[in-house]
Amino acid sequence: MIWNLPNTLTWLRIFAIPLVVVLYTLPFHWSDPAAGLLFAAAGITDSLDGYFARKYGQTSKLGAFLDPVADKLIVAVALVLIVSKDPRLVIVLTAIVIIGREIAISALREWMAELGQRRKVAVSRIGKHKTILQIVGLSMLLFRWDLLGLPIYRIGLALTVVAAVLTLWSMVSYLRAAWPELRARQ
Repeated sequence: MIWNLPNTLTWLRIFAIPLVVVLYTLPFHWSDPAAGLLFAAAGITDSLDGYFARKYGQTSKLGAFLDPVADKLIVAVALVLIVSKDPRLVIVLTAIVIIGREIAISALREWMAELGQRRKVAVSRIGKHKTILQIVGLSMLLFRWDLLGLPIYRIGLALTVVAAVLTLWSMVSYLRAAWPELRARQ
């Protein structure tokens, strides 16, 4: 079903992407925080769509396809936007690590699925923690303003760097899990 609750939440996340871009690139003082808040709201839908799919038995092949696509798109777009305003090496390298890992693991999962071994590279607990840190960190980086005396941008950068480290760690664990198949299929 295309328009069940979980799929609708995923579609909303996809539709939020151009809005985040527009908000972040507007020349108004409130546009960065608005983009950060919209990104955070979209990130919350990432948790809710899976929860509702399982709770109401509304899992679908479309949802299983759309959810990771939506996640990867919105994260990649956010990273590109952040680099556009802050091209420091730490930001660029973090973006490269996160985007590069997403591409590599997506390809690995596709290949493992073709071999009937998709479960060996299913989302791990590390991957879930990485996603949470990534969404919170990127929301803060997009928000950019200090809030209640807290350096939101610097905190967001620290969280995103930790997420990038977890990204590498989870990639290594997925590659280890897939290694026997990779070696056997040379």
